[in-house]
Amino acid sequence: MDNFNFYSPTEFVFGRDRAEETGRYVNKHGGTKVLIHYGGGSAVKSGLIDIVKKSLGDADIAYCELGGVKPNPRDTLVYKGIELCRKEGVDFILAVGGGSVIDSSKAIALGVPYDGDFWDFYSGKTPEKALPVGTVLTIAAAGSEGSGNSIITKEDGLLKRGARNDILRPRFSIMDPALTQTLPAYQTACGATDIMAHVFERYFTNTREVEITDRLCEAVLLTMIKETPRVIADPDNYDARANIMWAGMVAHNNICGVGRQQDWNSHGLEHELSALYDVTHGAGLAVIMPAWMEYVHDHNVLRFCQMATRVFGCRMYFEDPESTALEGIRRFRSFLHSIGMPINFEELGAKEEDIPKLVEKLGIGEGTRAGFMELNAEDVAGIYRIAAHASLQGMEE
Repeated sequence: MDNFNFYSPTEFVFGRDRAEETGRYVNKHGGTKVLIHYGGGSAVKSGLIDIVKKSLGDADIAYCELGGVKPNPRDTLVYKGIELCRKEGVDFILAVGGGSVIDSSKAIALGVPYDGDFWDFYSGKTPEKALPVGTVLTIAAAGSEGSGNSIITKEDGLLKRGARNDILRPRFSIMDPALTQTLPAYQTACGATDIMAHVFERYFTNTREVEITDRLCEAVLLTMIKETPRVIADPDNYDARANIMWAGMVAHNNICGVGRQQDWNSHGLEHELSALYDVTHGAGLAVIMPAWMEYVHDHNVLRFCQMATRVFGCRMYFEDPESTALEGIRRFRSFLHSIGMPINFEELGAKEEDIPKLVEKLGIGEGTRAGFMELNAEDVAGIYRIAAHASLQGMEE
C-alpha cells in the first residue's frame, strides 16, 4: 500500500426531511449571504427550493438565486454565477441538485475570490482558496457531495475538464434519499452506473497488497448490483434509495481509493463523448467502461478474475483465467443492459466516424495517458472501436 493523506471534512446530514435544517448548517459553517444554485426547475416544482428558502429565512440568512444548470454543466453559467456573487456579496454557495449543480457551484466558489479566469483551475492551475460550498443532494450519482472534484464543459471548443482539490470538498451535504424517489428509471440507472464506474476507476490498480480497499470497493459494487434493480422495479423503495445514496458518496470521497494507484481513463474517454454529443455521463460510462475492460484485461488478467469471482459470482477457471476475466466483463455489461443502459455507440447516439475527433480532443498526441495500463492514441481508438460495436453475444474486436 502506498503512503497517503486522507482528508474528508464534510459534515453529512442524512435522512428524511433534513433539507428543513439547511439554514442551521449554513449558519454553523459561517455563511451569511448565500447563492442558491440549482438546475432546470425540478427543485422548484417539487417545492424543495421553497423548503430551503424558508430554512434560510428562519436562520436570518440572506440569499440570491441562480438556476439553469444543465447536465454537463457549462462555463457560461459559471461566469454568470461569479458575477452575481461578487455583485451581491455572497460568501457561501449552496448547491441544490445533483452532480452537475454541485460541480457548477464549486466552479463558482473557485472563481469568486480569484482575479483571473476560473478556467485556469480546469487547465491545471492549483487553487489556493474558494468560497465554502454546501449541498442539498437530489440524485445519487456523481459523488460530488463528498469529493473535492468538479467537472465543467467549456462551450467554446466543447472541452470537458476537471479541477480537483480538497478545498472543494463541501462543508456539509444534506442527503435525503426520499428526494430521489421521483427520478425517472433511466436517470436512476445512469447515476448507479456512475457510482460503479467511480469504484472501478480505483479498483483496477497496479498497487499490490491493498486488500482493505479492494474489499471496500467490492462491497460498494455488490450493493449497487443488489439495490439498483430494486429501485428500478420500485422507485419508492426508501431503503434501497438510502443504500444507493450513501454508496454514491463512499464511491467518490476516496475512502476506497487511498494508498493505491488509480486509473480514470474510462472517465477521460467518456468526457469526450458527453462533450461532443451531450449524452448523460452515466450512459456514456456504460458504453466505455466495459470496452476499456476488454481492451486492457490482459494487462493483469488475475485482477479481472478477482472482479469476476468476487463481484459477479463467476467460477474461476484456473486453467483458463482469461475466460474467467472475460465472463466477468460480459456479466458487467449484461447488468448495465438489464437496468436500461446503452451498450454501444448506436444505442448511445455516438458515431464511429467521429472516433478520430474524439481521440484528437483528448490531446494525447504522440504521448500516453497514465493509468492501470498506459494508453496511446492508437489504444484509445481501439477502445472506442470496441465501444462502437459492443454486444451481449461476444467480445467483438
